[in-house]
This record gives sequence, structure tokens and C-alpha cells, in this order.
Amino acid sequence: MTDTTTAPAAHEELLARVAAPQGQGREIREPATGAVLGHAPVHTVEDLEAAVAAARAAQPGWAARGHEERSQALLRMADRIDALAEPLAQLLAREQGKPLNGPNARFEIGACSSWLRATAGTVLEPQVVVDDGTTRAELVYRPVGVVGAIGPWNWPLMISIWQIAPSLRMGNSVVVKPSEFTPLSVLALVSILNEELPEGVLTAVSGEREVGARLSSHPDVDKVMFTGSTATGRKIIESSAGNLARLTLELGGNDAGIVLPDADPEAIAEGLFWGAFINTGQTCAALKRLYVHDSLYDRVVDALAEVSRKMPMGPSLDEASVLGPLQNKQQFDIVARLVEDAKQRGGRVVTGGEPATELGELFFPITLVADLHDGDPLVDEEQFGPALPIIRYSDVEEAIASANRLDVGLGGSVWSSDPAAARAVAERIQAGTVWINSHGSVHPMMPFGGVKSSGYGLEFGVEGLKAVAVPQVISGASPTVAPTA
Repeated sequence: MTDTTTAPAAHEELLARVAAPQGQGREIREPATGAVLGHAPVHTVEDLEAAVAAARAAQPGWAARGHEERSQALLRMADRIDALAEPLAQLLAREQGKPLNGPNARFEIGACSSWLRATAGTVLEPQVVVDDGTTRAELVYRPVGVVGAIGPWNWPLMISIWQIAPSLRMGNSVVVKPSEFTPLSVLALVSILNEELPEGVLTAVSGEREVGARLSSHPDVDKVMFTGSTATGRKIIESSAGNLARLTLELGGNDAGIVLPDADPEAIAEGLFWGAFINTGQTCAALKRLYVHDSLYDRVVDALAEVSRKMPMGPSLDEASVLGPLQNKQQFDIVARLVEDAKQRGGRVVTGGEPATELGELFFPITLVADLHDGDPLVDEEQFGPALPIIRYSDVEEAIASANRLDVGLGGSVWSSDPAAARAVAERIQAGTVWINSHGSVHPMMPFGGVKSSGYGLEFGVEGLKAVAVPQVISGASPTVAPTA
């Protein structure tokens, strides 16, 4: 491997735009090395009040520009991101910990510009709901107003764009609250987007939890979008009750995958791997518990282990790495605890199982734990990291019941060589999205959201635009009806 951490840093100018002066702000360390990346500004509730007031004042003018002009602005934002793709990717890799290559930092930056372009090109036409010769009524969508966007640390830039792009496209203004773990890269992204926006339309406020709590309860915030834990989502629901803000909540998941007895273990192994371990397992809709039929169990375990052993884990800026560290100590401790518990319960560690201290403090290798059961903590709790429990089943009905037994439902998957059999099982999985022979892939035109404790509301495509707007019915006499005297 070639360590590029000593190469000239293309992202230093971006970092200088947004970091607090030396000796001020909150220290941000690189997960891969422990080195200080920079200091994030610590904004206060008063700063948030000013941002919301500016957003409220700027929103009507932004809405008045119309869909075409706003869409053109999104396209220019995408061009600016592409022009600074490498500096952004380097900054993201150092702050979040994900490597540059594979489905990681460079991939995430590419997704940001792609989502902006797709959102700009999505058409939301008025819908004629009544036209009976007497009355003509249309359903249209107006801006909701000010959107509060609270983002996570696992995909901080991509998910911020998922929140920002449709909100701006529909004529809203946006106040962004990034995670305390990854504020610098989000602040850099917002600074780039703001080169194409009027002042006040988009603001990022980098503060602690009290800033997020105030954003979700603020009387001048009309819509809150949040991606994160179910526990925090419940608090946002409570705090938003006072102002009746509309909500889109993409919360925790514990996605199940079911391998049917007709699957080809070797053919699906790499898909299973990336379904579980994209972003080193730190993805809401990752495959987090795998149910495999008796007849294929050993072959699937062996094939998945073979793929896992070939995937290089290492420093974030190393061009050879495709797996990185856990982003923070809290998450590392959760993974380590669950893996140790699984071993104590008799789980068979196929790969990994112990921290990779030779790589750094927050590295945990890909860990496959076979022979676990429903009820074991590594099966029932969301690990959000590079550890996958593999559970044996003998009857498909049993596997479906296991997949549905938890109070989460973000995603799920079915793996089979028979499309009809896979579809029949997929239709019975209680999840917002069920993939067949893949897991976790998203598309800007494919609505995405959870059920049960994984949240509610949809993102992406036409449904995503509707979610950041207010429906309005305009009703009048049909044009074919002559006015009465």
C-alpha cells in the first residue's frame, strides 16, 4: 500500500474556508490516524436563531424564482462540486474515515452532484383530480417554507444533499445542522453550494445537541428532515409537536437478508459482502443479519469469508484501501461489545473477531459470526459496523418470521436464482425497500423510506419533492361551463 497522507493536501483551502481559528472551536480528529484535522466552529442557539431568521426572510424571494431558475441553480451547484471533487473527497476521507476508493469518499462526492442533477430534472406536474364538466380541480405543490435538515456522520455529504436538493428545488430555504462528528466536510459543501445561492437561503450551523433540539422545535421551522437513530427521532417528534412541523425521519434499521435454497452462493457472495459492509458497515440500510437455508449454509459462509479476506482495510488516504476505521469511539465500542458477546454465546467467528490495533485505535476487521440465533444481541441490536451475524434456517416461513420479528423496517433483501420465488418472499418482508439479489442500492428516482421504528416519510424522486412541499387544491368552474348571469 502507498500511504498518501504526506502528499500535498488538495483540501487545505476548503478546510481553511470553514475551520475555526487555531485555538478556537472544537477539535476534530481523523478516525484513521487520531491526528487533529482542524477545529470546527461551535455555533450557539443564538447563531441558529439568526440563521432561521435569515432563512425566513430569504425564502419568499427564492420561491418566486420558479422551478426552472431554481433547477438551473442546482445544476450549477453540481458543476461546482465536480470541479472540487478531489479536495472534497480528501476532506471527507480524513474527517469521516472512509477510504477514497471503492464505494466510499469519491463515490459519495459523485453521488452529491448526481443527486443535484437528478433533482433538478425531476418534473412534478399539477394533477387534475376532478374534471367533470362542471368543476375542474388541480392538486399542486407549494414550498413548505423553512426546512431544518439534521444530518448524520456516516454519509454526511450525500445525505445532506438528499435533504438540501429537493428542499431548494421546491422553493424552500434550508438550515443545516451537521453531526458533531463530521461538521467540517458539511460546512465545506455548504460553502460551495452557497456560491450559487442568494444570501440566507442555505445556512449550516455547526453546534452541539442543544442547537439541534432548538432547530427541531423552532416555531419558524416548517419542516424537519432527520437521518439518525430511532431514539433521537423520537425526541424530534416530541420537540416538533409545539410547532406542528412536518417530518421526514429516516431512522435506525436492522435489515435482514434471506438466502433462498435455490441461490448460487459463489455468485451472490460479493453482493452480500457490499450489502453488509459498504462504508465498513456504517450504513442505515446495510445488510445487518443474514438468514441462510440449511442446504446452502456452509457454502454461503465460506464464499462470503473468501470475499471478505480479499478486501483491503487501511488508512483513509491510502489508494489501496476500500475499508476504513469506525468513525468514532462510541461506535467502535458498540461493535466490540456485540462481537465479544456473540463469542461468549457460542458464535463461530469465521473472519475477524478482534480489533485491528495494528492499523489504528478505531479499526475493527470484517467479522463474520456464524451459528447465531434470534435473540442474540448481535442479531437483535443494530451493530452499525463491520460485523455480520449469519443465522441458519430450515423453512422459508421461519426465515420470513425472523426477518419481520423486530420493530424496524428500513430495508431487506431476498437472494435467489428464481425471480418469481424471490418476489413472492419480498412482498412479505415488512420494510420500506426490499431488494432482490442486492442490498442497499439507492437511486434518485426510487422513493426511499422506512416503516415501523425505522421512521416515516419518503425521499427521492417525485415523492421526495412532494415531501418538502405543501399540497394545495385549486378548484373552480370547468372552462366549458358558461358563467351564470
